[in-house]
Amino acid sequence: MKNMTLLNIAKACNGTLYNNDFDGVVSGVVIDSRLVMKNYLFIASKGEKVDGHDYIESAFRNGARAVVCEKAPMNTNNPYILVKDSLLALKEIARWYRMQLNIPIIGITGSVGKTSTKEFVSSVLSQRFEVLKTEGNFNNEIGLPLTILKIRKEHQIAVVEMGINHFGEMHNLSEIAKPDYCLFTNIGQSHLENLGSREGILKAKSEIFDFMNEDGRVILNGDDDMLSTIQKVKGKSPIRYGLGPNNDIYGDNITSKGLWGSSLDIHINNKVLHVDVPMAGTHMILNALAAASVGSMLGLTDSEIIEGIKQNKPLKGRNNIINHERCIIIDDCYNANPVSMKAAIDLLDKADTRKVAILGDMGELGETENSLHKEIGMYAASKDLDVIIFVGKLSYHMYEGATDRFKDAREYPTLDSSSNNAPISERLYYFDNMDSLMSSLTTIVKDGDTILVKASHFMGFDKIVNKLLQ
Repeated sequence: MKNMTLLNIAKACNGTLYNNDFDGVVSGVVIDSRLVMKNYLFIASKGEKVDGHDYIESAFRNGARAVVCEKAPMNTNNPYILVKDSLLALKEIARWYRMQLNIPIIGITGSVGKTSTKEFVSSVLSQRFEVLKTEGNFNNEIGLPLTILKIRKEHQIAVVEMGINHFGEMHNLSEIAKPDYCLFTNIGQSHLENLGSREGILKAKSEIFDFMNEDGRVILNGDDDMLSTIQKVKGKSPIRYGLGPNNDIYGDNITSKGLWGSSLDIHINNKVLHVDVPMAGTHMILNALAAASVGSMLGLTDSEIIEGIKQNKPLKGRNNIINHERCIIIDDCYNANPVSMKAAIDLLDKADTRKVAILGDMGELGETENSLHKEIGMYAASKDLDVIIFVGKLSYHMYEGATDRFKDAREYPTLDSSSNNAPISERLYYFDNMDSLMSSLTTIVKDGDTILVKASHFMGFDKIVNKLLQ
Protein backbone atom coordinates (compact mmCIF):
# COMPACT_ATOMS: atom_id res chain seq x y z
CA MET A 1 0.00 0.00 0.00
CA LYS A 2 1.57 3.23 -1.18
CA ASN A 3 3.25 5.19 1.64
CA MET A 4 1.29 3.29 4.32
CA THR A 5 4.00 3.20 6.97
CA LEU A 6 2.96 3.13 10.61
CA LEU A 7 4.36 6.63 11.10
CA ASN A 8 2.28 7.99 8.21
CA ILE A 9 -0.82 6.14 9.40
CA ALA A 10 -0.46 7.54 12.93
CA LYS A 11 -0.03 11.04 11.56
CA ALA A 12 -3.05 10.65 9.22
CA CYS A 13 -5.40 9.73 12.07
CA ASN A 14 -3.85 11.96 14.76
CA GLY A 15 -2.93 8.88 16.78
CA THR A 16 0.02 8.07 19.03
CA LEU A 17 2.26 5.22 17.85
CA TYR A 18 3.75 2.81 20.38
CA ASN A 19 6.31 0.01 19.99
CA ASN A 20 7.17 0.84 16.40
CA ASP A 21 9.67 -1.65 15.02
CA PHE A 22 8.55 -1.69 11.39
CA ASP A 23 9.97 0.41 8.54
CA GLY A 24 7.86 -1.07 5.73
CA VAL A 25 4.26 -0.49 4.65
CA VAL A 26 1.20 -2.43 5.80
CA SER A 27 -0.32 -4.70 3.19
CA GLY A 28 -4.00 -4.36 4.11
CA VAL A 29 -6.50 -2.78 6.49
CA VAL A 30 -9.46 -4.61 8.08
CA ILE A 31 -11.91 -4.20 10.95
CA ASP A 32 -12.60 -7.95 11.29
CA SER A 33 -9.83 -9.85 13.06
CA ARG A 34 -10.77 -12.99 11.14
CA LEU A 35 -9.66 -11.28 7.92
CA VAL A 36 -6.22 -10.32 9.20
CA MET A 37 -3.28 -11.53 7.14
CA LYS A 38 0.48 -10.97 7.38
CA ASN A 39 1.44 -7.32 7.86
CA TYR A 40 -2.19 -6.11 7.97
CA LEU A 41 -3.41 -3.20 10.06
CA PHE A 42 -6.32 -4.16 12.32
CA ILE A 43 -8.76 -1.42 13.31
CA ALA A 44 -10.24 -2.38 16.69
CA SER A 45 -13.63 -0.74 17.11
CA LYS A 46 -16.52 -1.22 19.50
CA GLY A 47 -19.76 -2.27 17.84
CA GLU A 48 -23.26 -2.86 19.14
CA LYS A 49 -22.60 -6.52 19.88
CA VAL A 50 -18.86 -7.06 19.55
CA ASP A 51 -15.87 -5.09 20.80
CA GLY A 52 -12.90 -5.43 18.46
CA HIS A 53 -10.53 -4.68 21.32
CA ASP A 54 -11.28 -8.18 22.62
CA TYR A 55 -9.68 -9.61 19.46
CA ILE A 56 -6.43 -7.65 19.36
CA GLU A 57 -4.39 -10.60 20.59
CA SER A 58 -6.02 -12.84 17.99
CA ALA A 59 -5.23 -10.29 15.27
CA PHE A 60 -1.55 -10.31 16.20
CA ARG A 61 -1.52 -14.12 16.15
CA ASN A 62 -2.99 -13.99 12.64
CA GLY A 63 -0.11 -11.80 11.46
CA ALA A 64 -1.23 -8.22 12.09
CA ARG A 65 1.65 -5.74 11.90
CA ALA A 66 -0.15 -3.22 14.13
CA VAL A 67 -3.54 -2.25 15.51
CA VAL A 68 -5.44 1.01 15.77
CA CYS A 69 -7.31 1.06 19.07
CA GLU A 70 -9.03 3.30 21.62
CA LYS A 71 -7.49 1.60 24.66
CA ALA A 72 -3.97 0.26 24.97
CA PRO A 73 -3.66 -3.53 24.70
CA MET A 74 -2.37 -5.30 27.79
CA ASN A 75 1.12 -6.82 27.95
CA THR A 76 2.13 -6.41 24.31
CA ASN A 77 5.36 -5.39 22.60
CA ASN A 78 3.59 -5.21 19.24
CA PRO A 79 3.00 -1.86 17.54
CA TYR A 80 -0.29 -0.10 18.16
CA ILE A 81 -1.73 3.34 17.42
CA LEU A 82 -3.85 4.84 20.16
CA VAL A 83 -6.73 7.07 19.02
CA LYS A 84 -9.87 8.59 20.52
CA ASP A 85 -12.26 7.06 17.95
CA SER A 86 -11.25 4.03 15.90
CA LEU A 87 -13.94 4.39 13.22
CA LEU A 88 -13.09 8.05 12.76
CA ALA A 89 -9.47 6.97 12.43
CA LEU A 90 -10.48 4.51 9.70
CA LYS A 91 -12.05 7.35 7.70
CA GLU A 92 -9.07 9.63 8.21
CA ILE A 93 -6.63 6.90 7.14
CA ALA A 94 -8.70 6.18 4.02
CA ARG A 95 -8.94 9.89 3.19
CA TRP A 96 -5.16 10.24 3.48
CA TYR A 97 -4.53 7.07 1.44
CA ARG A 98 -6.82 8.33 -1.33
CA MET A 99 -4.53 11.35 -1.69
CA GLN A 100 -1.58 9.00 -2.37
CA LEU A 101 -3.38 7.50 -5.37
CA ASN A 102 -3.49 8.81 -8.90
CA ILE A 103 -6.16 6.56 -10.42
CA PRO A 104 -9.62 7.85 -11.37
CA ILE A 105 -12.50 6.97 -9.07
CA ILE A 106 -16.10 6.70 -10.23
CA GLY A 107 -18.62 7.29 -7.45
CA ILE A 108 -22.09 5.82 -7.98
CA THR A 109 -25.08 7.03 -6.02
CA GLY A 110 -28.88 7.10 -6.30
CA SER A 111 -31.93 5.64 -4.61
CA VAL A 112 -32.14 2.40 -6.59
CA GLY A 113 -29.75 0.33 -8.67
CA LYS A 114 -26.37 1.43 -7.32
CA THR A 115 -25.04 -2.11 -7.05
CA SER A 116 -26.35 -3.38 -10.39
CA THR A 117 -25.08 -0.21 -12.10
CA LYS A 118 -21.69 -0.67 -10.42
CA GLU A 119 -21.55 -4.19 -11.82
CA PHE A 120 -22.39 -3.03 -15.36
CA VAL A 121 -19.87 -0.18 -15.24
CA SER A 122 -17.15 -2.45 -13.82
CA SER A 123 -17.85 -5.11 -16.45
CA VAL A 124 -17.47 -2.57 -19.25
CA LEU A 125 -14.35 -0.93 -17.84
CA SER A 126 -12.70 -4.30 -17.16
CA GLN A 127 -12.53 -4.85 -20.91
CA ARG A 128 -9.54 -2.50 -20.86
CA PHE A 129 -8.62 -1.64 -17.26
CA GLU A 130 -7.75 -3.44 -14.05
CA VAL A 131 -10.79 -2.42 -11.96
CA LEU A 132 -11.29 -2.27 -8.20
CA LYS A 133 -15.00 -2.24 -7.34
CA THR A 134 -17.05 -2.12 -4.17
CA GLU A 135 -17.60 -5.61 -2.79
CA GLY A 136 -21.20 -6.44 -1.95
CA ASN A 137 -22.85 -3.44 -0.35
CA PHE A 138 -19.78 -1.79 1.24
CA ASN A 139 -21.01 1.71 0.45
CA ASN A 140 -21.42 3.54 3.78
CA GLU A 141 -19.08 5.42 6.13
CA ILE A 142 -17.38 2.16 7.07
CA GLY A 143 -17.65 0.23 3.81
CA LEU A 144 -16.40 3.03 1.56
CA PRO A 145 -13.15 3.64 3.50
CA LEU A 146 -12.47 -0.11 3.51
CA THR A 147 -13.04 -0.18 -0.25
CA ILE A 148 -10.66 2.74 -0.85
CA LEU A 149 -8.06 0.95 1.28
CA LYS A 150 -8.25 -2.10 -1.04
CA ILE A 151 -6.83 -0.15 -3.98
CA ARG A 152 -3.39 -1.46 -4.96
CA LYS A 153 -0.74 -0.50 -7.51
CA GLU A 154 -2.17 -2.90 -10.11
CA HIS A 155 -5.54 -1.15 -10.14
CA GLN A 156 -6.05 1.39 -12.92
CA ILE A 157 -9.53 2.60 -11.97
CA ALA A 158 -11.99 2.19 -9.07
CA VAL A 159 -15.78 2.01 -9.15
CA VAL A 160 -17.32 2.67 -5.74
CA GLU A 161 -20.87 2.78 -4.42
CA MET A 162 -21.76 5.68 -2.17
CA GLY A 163 -24.91 5.10 -0.11
CA ILE A 164 -26.46 7.26 2.60
CA ASN A 165 -29.57 7.67 4.74
CA HIS A 166 -28.86 10.97 6.53
CA PHE A 167 -27.88 14.49 5.56
CA GLY A 168 -24.13 15.10 5.81
CA GLU A 169 -23.10 11.49 5.18
CA MET A 170 -22.50 11.99 1.45
CA HIS A 171 -20.37 15.04 2.24
CA ASN A 172 -18.15 12.80 4.38
CA LEU A 173 -18.05 10.03 1.76
CA SER A 174 -17.14 12.51 -0.96
CA GLU A 175 -14.29 13.86 1.16
CA ILE A 176 -12.90 10.33 1.47
CA ALA A 177 -13.38 9.17 -2.14
CA LYS A 178 -12.79 12.49 -3.93
CA PRO A 179 -14.54 11.07 -7.02
CA ASP A 180 -13.40 12.05 -10.49
CA TYR A 181 -16.75 11.06 -11.97
CA CYS A 182 -20.15 11.04 -10.26
CA LEU A 183 -22.88 8.77 -11.60
CA PHE A 184 -26.52 9.16 -10.48
CA THR A 185 -29.01 6.34 -11.12
CA ASN A 186 -32.27 7.97 -9.95
CA ILE A 187 -34.02 9.72 -7.09
CA GLY A 188 -36.69 7.47 -5.60
CA GLN A 189 -38.32 7.03 -2.21
CA SER A 190 -35.59 5.31 -0.21
CA HIS A 191 -34.74 6.72 3.25
CA LEU A 192 -37.72 9.06 3.35
CA GLU A 193 -37.77 8.40 7.08
CA ASN A 194 -34.63 10.51 7.48
CA LEU A 195 -34.53 12.66 4.35
CA GLY A 196 -38.17 13.69 4.27
CA SER A 197 -38.91 13.96 0.55
CA ARG A 198 -37.49 13.29 -2.88
CA GLU A 199 -36.22 16.85 -2.87
CA GLY A 200 -34.43 16.05 0.39
CA ILE A 201 -32.97 12.90 -1.12
CA LEU A 202 -31.62 14.84 -4.11
CA LYS A 203 -30.12 17.48 -1.83
CA ALA A 204 -28.45 14.88 0.40
CA LYS A 205 -27.04 12.84 -2.49
CA SER A 206 -25.84 15.96 -4.32
CA GLU A 207 -23.31 16.40 -1.52
CA ILE A 208 -21.23 14.00 -3.63
CA PHE A 209 -20.22 17.08 -5.63
CA ASP A 210 -18.59 18.70 -2.58
CA PHE A 211 -15.21 17.03 -3.16
CA MET A 212 -15.52 15.95 -6.78
CA ASN A 213 -12.45 16.59 -8.88
CA GLU A 214 -12.65 20.09 -10.37
CA ASP A 215 -12.08 18.56 -13.81
CA GLY A 216 -14.56 15.73 -13.19
CA ARG A 217 -17.88 15.08 -14.89
CA VAL A 218 -21.35 14.08 -13.78
CA ILE A 219 -23.30 11.31 -15.53
CA LEU A 220 -26.99 11.01 -14.70
CA ASN A 221 -30.28 9.42 -15.69
CA GLY A 222 -31.86 12.10 -17.84
CA ASP A 223 -35.28 10.45 -17.66
CA ASP A 224 -35.49 11.05 -13.91
CA ASP A 225 -37.57 14.15 -13.15
CA MET A 226 -35.53 15.14 -10.10
CA LEU A 227 -32.14 14.61 -11.71
CA SER A 228 -33.23 16.67 -14.71
CA THR A 229 -33.06 19.73 -12.44
CA ILE A 230 -29.25 19.43 -12.23
CA GLN A 231 -27.93 21.83 -14.85
CA LYS A 232 -24.25 22.46 -14.20
CA VAL A 233 -21.67 21.05 -11.77
CA LYS A 234 -18.20 22.60 -11.53
CA GLY A 235 -19.18 24.68 -14.57
CA LYS A 236 -19.96 21.67 -16.78
CA SER A 237 -23.29 20.25 -17.96
CA PRO A 238 -23.96 16.64 -16.94
CA ILE A 239 -23.84 13.81 -19.46
CA ARG A 240 -27.39 12.46 -19.61
CA TYR A 241 -28.44 8.93 -20.49
CA GLY A 242 -31.91 7.42 -20.82
CA LEU A 243 -34.57 6.14 -23.18
CA GLY A 244 -35.63 9.55 -24.42
CA PRO A 245 -33.89 10.90 -27.56
CA ASN A 246 -33.36 14.21 -25.76
CA ASN A 247 -30.53 12.57 -23.78
CA ASP A 248 -26.87 12.65 -24.84
CA ILE A 249 -26.82 8.85 -24.88
CA TYR A 250 -30.08 6.98 -25.38
CA GLY A 251 -31.54 3.61 -26.26
CA ASP A 252 -34.32 2.56 -28.63
CA ASN A 253 -35.47 -0.39 -30.77
CA ILE A 254 -35.75 -2.47 -27.61
CA THR A 255 -36.57 -6.16 -28.03
CA SER A 256 -37.54 -8.15 -24.95
CA LYS A 257 -36.23 -11.68 -24.43
CA GLY A 258 -38.59 -12.26 -21.52
CA LEU A 259 -36.85 -13.07 -18.27
CA TRP A 260 -33.54 -13.53 -20.03
CA GLY A 261 -32.82 -9.98 -21.00
CA SER A 262 -33.26 -7.70 -23.97
CA SER A 263 -31.49 -6.15 -26.92
CA LEU A 264 -31.45 -2.54 -28.00
CA ASP A 265 -29.69 0.10 -30.03
CA ILE A 266 -27.59 2.59 -28.07
CA HIS A 267 -27.09 5.95 -29.73
CA ILE A 268 -23.74 7.31 -28.65
CA ASN A 269 -21.20 9.68 -30.24
CA ASN A 270 -23.22 9.86 -33.47
CA LYS A 271 -23.06 6.07 -33.76
CA VAL A 272 -25.49 3.25 -33.06
CA LEU A 273 -24.35 0.21 -31.04
CA HIS A 274 -26.50 -2.92 -31.04
CA VAL A 275 -26.24 -4.34 -27.53
CA ASP A 276 -27.47 -7.47 -25.74
CA VAL A 277 -28.38 -6.87 -22.09
CA PRO A 278 -28.27 -10.19 -20.20
CA MET A 279 -30.77 -9.19 -17.45
CA ALA A 280 -34.41 -8.30 -18.01
CA GLY A 281 -36.20 -5.08 -17.16
CA THR A 282 -36.14 -1.43 -18.12
CA HIS A 283 -33.97 -0.68 -15.08
CA MET A 284 -31.28 -3.02 -16.44
CA ILE A 285 -31.39 -1.25 -19.80
CA LEU A 286 -30.80 2.03 -17.96
CA ASN A 287 -27.88 0.44 -16.11
CA ALA A 288 -26.40 -0.64 -19.45
CA LEU A 289 -26.82 2.89 -20.81
CA ALA A 290 -25.03 4.26 -17.75
CA ALA A 291 -22.15 1.84 -18.31
CA ALA A 292 -21.97 2.78 -21.98
CA SER A 293 -21.82 6.45 -20.99
CA VAL A 294 -18.90 5.86 -18.62
CA GLY A 295 -17.10 3.60 -21.07
CA SER A 296 -17.39 6.15 -23.88
CA MET A 297 -16.22 8.98 -21.64
CA LEU A 298 -13.11 6.98 -20.70
CA GLY A 299 -12.25 6.17 -24.30
CA LEU A 300 -13.33 2.53 -24.65
CA THR A 301 -14.05 1.23 -28.13
CA ASP A 302 -17.52 0.30 -29.35
CA SER A 303 -16.66 -3.41 -29.20
CA GLU A 304 -15.36 -3.10 -25.63
CA ILE A 305 -18.59 -1.42 -24.52
CA ILE A 306 -20.76 -4.01 -26.29
CA GLU A 307 -18.82 -6.95 -24.87
CA GLY A 308 -18.67 -5.49 -21.36
CA ILE A 309 -22.45 -5.11 -21.21
CA LYS A 310 -22.97 -8.60 -22.60
CA GLN A 311 -20.63 -10.23 -20.07
CA ASN A 312 -22.18 -8.72 -16.95
CA LYS A 313 -23.63 -11.25 -14.50
CA PRO A 314 -26.31 -10.80 -11.80
CA LEU A 315 -25.44 -10.95 -8.11
CA LYS A 316 -27.12 -13.16 -5.53
CA GLY A 317 -30.24 -11.46 -4.22
CA ARG A 318 -30.27 -8.80 -6.93
CA ASN A 319 -32.39 -9.62 -9.96
CA ASN A 320 -30.74 -13.04 -9.98
CA ILE A 321 -32.78 -15.49 -12.05
CA ILE A 322 -32.27 -19.10 -10.96
CA ASN A 323 -33.41 -21.78 -13.39
CA HIS A 324 -34.09 -24.55 -10.87
CA GLU A 325 -35.24 -28.02 -11.90
CA ARG A 326 -38.69 -27.45 -10.34
CA CYS A 327 -39.22 -23.73 -10.84
CA ILE A 328 -37.71 -20.42 -11.94
CA ILE A 329 -36.80 -18.15 -9.01
CA ILE A 330 -36.30 -14.41 -9.35
CA ASP A 331 -34.03 -13.87 -6.36
CA ASP A 332 -34.32 -10.13 -5.66
CA CYS A 333 -34.41 -10.26 -1.89
CA TYR A 334 -31.40 -8.13 -0.98
CA ASN A 335 -33.32 -4.88 -0.73
CA ALA A 336 -36.58 -3.19 -1.68
CA ASN A 337 -38.27 0.17 -2.09
CA PRO A 338 -41.31 1.24 -4.12
CA VAL A 339 -39.37 1.78 -7.35
CA SER A 340 -37.49 -1.52 -7.26
CA MET A 341 -40.65 -3.36 -6.15
CA LYS A 342 -42.52 -2.20 -9.25
CA ALA A 343 -39.57 -3.08 -11.48
CA ALA A 344 -39.41 -6.60 -10.02
CA ILE A 345 -43.16 -7.09 -10.44
CA ASP A 346 -42.87 -5.95 -14.06
CA LEU A 347 -40.13 -8.52 -14.58
CA LEU A 348 -42.25 -11.33 -13.13
CA ASP A 349 -45.09 -10.29 -15.40
CA LYS A 350 -42.90 -11.21 -18.40
CA ALA A 351 -42.86 -14.90 -17.43
CA ASP A 352 -44.76 -17.37 -19.60
CA THR A 353 -45.51 -19.78 -16.73
CA ARG A 354 -47.71 -19.59 -13.65
CA LYS A 355 -46.51 -16.45 -11.83
CA VAL A 356 -46.10 -16.19 -8.05
CA ALA A 357 -44.96 -13.05 -6.24
CA ILE A 358 -43.73 -13.28 -2.63
CA LEU A 359 -43.48 -9.70 -1.37
CA GLY A 360 -42.37 -8.42 2.03
CA ASP A 361 -41.92 -5.23 4.03
CA MET A 362 -39.96 -2.24 2.72
CA GLY A 363 -37.97 -0.28 5.29
CA GLU A 364 -37.14 3.39 5.94
CA LEU A 365 -40.15 4.90 4.15
CA GLY A 366 -41.12 7.28 6.91
CA GLU A 367 -44.62 8.58 7.59
CA THR A 368 -45.95 7.47 4.21
CA GLU A 369 -44.94 3.82 4.64
CA ASN A 370 -48.52 2.52 4.95
CA SER A 371 -49.76 4.24 1.81
CA LEU A 372 -46.63 3.27 -0.15
CA HIS A 373 -47.10 -0.38 0.78
CA LYS A 374 -50.76 -0.20 -0.21
CA GLU A 375 -49.75 1.29 -3.55
CA ILE A 376 -47.44 -1.66 -4.23
CA GLY A 377 -50.25 -4.10 -3.45
CA MET A 378 -52.52 -2.33 -5.92
CA TYR A 379 -49.77 -2.33 -8.52
CA ALA A 380 -49.13 -6.06 -8.13
CA ALA A 381 -52.86 -6.76 -8.46
CA SER A 382 -52.97 -4.80 -11.72
CA LYS A 383 -50.60 -7.31 -13.33
CA ASP A 384 -51.40 -10.76 -14.68
CA LEU A 385 -50.04 -12.63 -11.66
CA ASP A 386 -51.55 -15.92 -10.55
CA VAL A 387 -50.65 -15.75 -6.86
CA ILE A 388 -49.43 -12.90 -4.66
CA ILE A 389 -48.14 -13.66 -1.17
CA PHE A 390 -47.58 -10.81 1.31
CA VAL A 391 -45.38 -11.29 4.38
CA GLY A 392 -44.77 -8.92 7.29
CA LYS A 393 -46.55 -6.35 9.45
CA LEU A 394 -46.27 -3.53 6.91
CA SER A 395 -47.17 -5.85 4.05
CA TYR A 396 -50.69 -6.11 5.39
CA HIS A 397 -51.21 -2.77 3.68
CA MET A 398 -50.05 -4.36 0.42
CA TYR A 399 -52.62 -7.08 0.96
CA GLU A 400 -55.32 -4.46 1.54
CA GLY A 401 -54.34 -2.62 -1.63
CA ALA A 402 -54.37 -5.78 -3.73
CA THR A 403 -57.73 -6.86 -2.32
CA ASP A 404 -59.26 -3.46 -3.06
CA ARG A 405 -57.87 -3.53 -6.60
CA PHE A 406 -59.30 -6.97 -7.33
CA LYS A 407 -62.70 -5.99 -5.98
CA ASP A 408 -62.74 -2.75 -7.96
CA ALA A 409 -61.66 -4.51 -11.14
CA ARG A 410 -64.55 -6.94 -10.89
CA GLU A 411 -67.04 -4.20 -10.17
CA TYR A 412 -65.62 -2.01 -12.95
CA PRO A 413 -64.26 -4.42 -15.62
CA THR A 414 -62.75 -1.60 -17.71
CA LEU A 415 -60.01 -1.16 -15.11
CA ASP A 416 -56.54 -2.17 -16.30
CA SER A 417 -56.24 -5.21 -14.08
CA SER A 418 -55.25 -8.86 -14.23
CA SER A 419 -57.27 -11.10 -16.51
CA ASN A 420 -57.08 -13.95 -13.99
CA ASN A 421 -60.59 -14.64 -12.69
CA ALA A 422 -59.71 -17.08 -9.91
CA PRO A 423 -61.28 -16.31 -6.52
CA ILE A 424 -59.40 -13.75 -4.46
CA SER A 425 -58.86 -16.33 -1.72
CA GLU A 426 -56.88 -18.47 -4.19
CA ARG A 427 -54.79 -15.58 -5.47
CA LEU A 428 -53.94 -13.49 -2.41
CA TYR A 429 -52.28 -14.73 0.78
CA TYR A 430 -51.14 -12.82 3.82
CA PHE A 431 -48.75 -14.00 6.56
CA ASP A 432 -47.67 -11.71 9.37
CA ASN A 433 -44.37 -13.53 9.88
CA MET A 434 -41.87 -15.74 8.09
CA ASP A 435 -42.54 -18.87 10.13
CA SER A 436 -46.19 -19.04 9.16
CA LEU A 437 -45.28 -18.57 5.49
CA MET A 438 -42.59 -21.24 5.54
CA SER A 439 -44.96 -23.84 6.92
CA SER A 440 -47.43 -23.17 4.08
CA LEU A 441 -45.12 -22.33 1.20
CA THR A 442 -44.94 -25.74 -0.45
CA THR A 443 -48.73 -26.03 -0.51
CA ILE A 444 -49.07 -22.73 -2.41
CA VAL A 445 -46.29 -22.87 -5.01
CA LYS A 446 -46.25 -25.53 -7.72
CA ASP A 447 -43.68 -27.17 -9.94
CA GLY A 448 -43.13 -25.07 -13.05
CA ASP A 449 -43.89 -21.74 -11.33
CA THR A 450 -41.89 -18.58 -11.83
CA ILE A 451 -41.51 -17.12 -8.33
CA LEU A 452 -40.43 -13.60 -7.41
CA VAL A 453 -38.91 -13.20 -3.92
CA LYS A 454 -38.65 -9.51 -2.98
CA ALA A 455 -38.38 -7.53 0.29
CA SER A 456 -36.01 -5.34 2.24
CA HIS A 457 -32.93 -7.10 3.56
CA PHE A 458 -34.05 -7.13 7.21
CA MET A 459 -36.91 -9.49 6.29
CA GLY A 460 -34.46 -12.33 5.64
CA PHE A 461 -36.14 -13.49 2.44
CA ASP A 462 -33.01 -15.40 1.43
CA LYS A 463 -34.48 -18.15 3.63
CA ILE A 464 -37.39 -18.39 1.20
CA VAL A 465 -35.00 -18.73 -1.74
CA ASN A 466 -33.06 -21.47 0.07
CA LYS A 467 -36.29 -23.36 0.85
CA LEU A 468 -37.41 -23.17 -2.78
CA LEU A 469 -34.07 -24.60 -3.85
CA GLN A 470 -34.34 -27.64 -1.57
